[in-house]
Amino acid sequence: MSEAFLLEVDGLRIETEGPEPRALLEGLSFTLRPGERLGIVGESGSGKTMATRAIPRLLSPGVRIVAGRIRFDGRDLTTASEEELRAVRGAGIGLVFQEPMTSLNPALKIGRQLAEGLALHRRLGDAEMRERIVAMLRRVRIKDPEAALDRYPHEFSGGMRQRIMLASVLLLAPKLVIADEPTTALDTLSQREVLELMVELTAEFGTGLLLITHDLGLVAQYTDRALVLEKGVLVEEGDTRQVLSAPKHPYTAKLVGSMPKRVEDRQPVADTSPVLEIDGAVVEYAGKSGLLRSAAPVRVIDGVELTVRPGEIVALVGGSGSGKTTLGRASLGLKPLAGGEIRFRGVPLGQMSRGQRADFRRAAQLVFQDPFSSLDPRMRIGEIVGATLRHVPGIDRAERRRRVAASLADVGLTGFGDRLPHQMSGGQRQRVAIARAIVGDPDLIVADEPVSALDLTIQLQVLSLMQRLQAERGFACLFITHDLAVVEQIADRVVVLDQGRIVEEGATEAVFADPRSGYTRELLAATPGLALRALAEA
Repeated sequence: MSEAFLLEVDGLRIETEGPEPRALLEGLSFTLRPGERLGIVGESGSGKTMATRAIPRLLSPGVRIVAGRIRFDGRDLTTASEEELRAVRGAGIGLVFQEPMTSLNPALKIGRQLAEGLALHRRLGDAEMRERIVAMLRRVRIKDPEAALDRYPHEFSGGMRQRIMLASVLLLAPKLVIADEPTTALDTLSQREVLELMVELTAEFGTGLLLITHDLGLVAQYTDRALVLEKGVLVEEGDTRQVLSAPKHPYTAKLVGSMPKRVEDRQPVADTSPVLEIDGAVVEYAGKSGLLRSAAPVRVIDGVELTVRPGEIVALVGGSGSGKTTLGRASLGLKPLAGGEIRFRGVPLGQMSRGQRADFRRAAQLVFQDPFSSLDPRMRIGEIVGATLRHVPGIDRAERRRRVAASLADVGLTGFGDRLPHQMSGGQRQRVAIARAIVGDPDLIVADEPVSALDLTIQLQVLSLMQRLQAERGFACLFITHDLAVVEQIADRVVVLDQGRIVEEGATEAVFADPRSGYTRELLAATPGLALRALAEA
């Protein structure tokens, strides 16, 4: 291996084990220099995570390396013993995974967990170990790091937990950090903070960085070079700016072309009576109570005013903790109000009769962020979609089957009625969730982060589907998201929520062209999809 390279992967081939092995990665070769930042991109199933987990030899059971070599810092890892690999993992190669709660032990305090790696790889006394941990927590901008040592993972936000994971990795000063979708579960502001911190610290320590992601915007902002994988095959590589602004391979061009599009001439929505009216809404949660006192309630929605008209898509945006999901659920009567009023077709939710409430439940539908957790794994797709119609008066079994088939056809899933949820991809499951929402011909759909967990190409398909169905059926839509690139494609109006209060609202084009709130400007600056679009248009 050339001394200029920290990592060299040469002709790597990975297959499933068994009588009929299947190739998962075919002949992958790439190099990484010390201090270089390399992005590996591709859709789900492209092999990007497989390739990077093969480097420290952390492949799942039933999968094996059958050809190729992996050399890291002068060592051949493909022939290394388990003892040699244990010495490399953590101390030489650090890993930051997608969901920190699966990497952090919920039963152990942060201080103890951060000390484990140091105790394994470094000979330090307790005092020096504590000093290093506190210093690193301070470097990753954890407030009051001394107190943080005695707290549990669940006491931190998602962004803070990912900072703690980054601290645990960098404590050992590895020469290579592998970050596998490290910010997928975070809002745009937390995402930017974590990635900028990661880039800053790895640059300071001279650490090589492998960033694995399906988000081309992140690759555009934070990497020097990019590799594009399609179904286990490397199809393009090179300077990040060159690869994304002038892709040579059709697959790369498809990925870049799947980013949300700016709508130039949006048709105005008719000025009709609102389907949904939120009037001074207040939502509170109980505060933490002590032994001798009861804490004051925590206000998460504070006097919000909002309307959604027929045929209109209103985007509700904000970071984690802004209250957007709480407001969306309150608009469907799933969260009680502590003040104000919510009206559906002019009738306050709290004053509906039993019959009106039953009608409301059919006419107002929710599409969740994660369709897999919202679909009963024991039910067939046709049963899941048809469940909405069970209590609709005047619909017999034959009509229900007809409507279910029509809804599945509308979302491009003709013939999928007999499948189970686990037999479908993430994008297909989200289409099922949409089919279930539209089968009863609703007046209102609340879509809560419906595309945040999807690959770019699948995200484009789902967004286009929702736009088409909304144009054909004319339902009102409250679209909850933290991704302003998506908002620019799909929404007629945008409402920006921060700490339970509206800080800005208006027509999408007007808000994007001239944001008045500093918080809106911050969200726009932190949206990677907008950075990618600017690069592609340059």
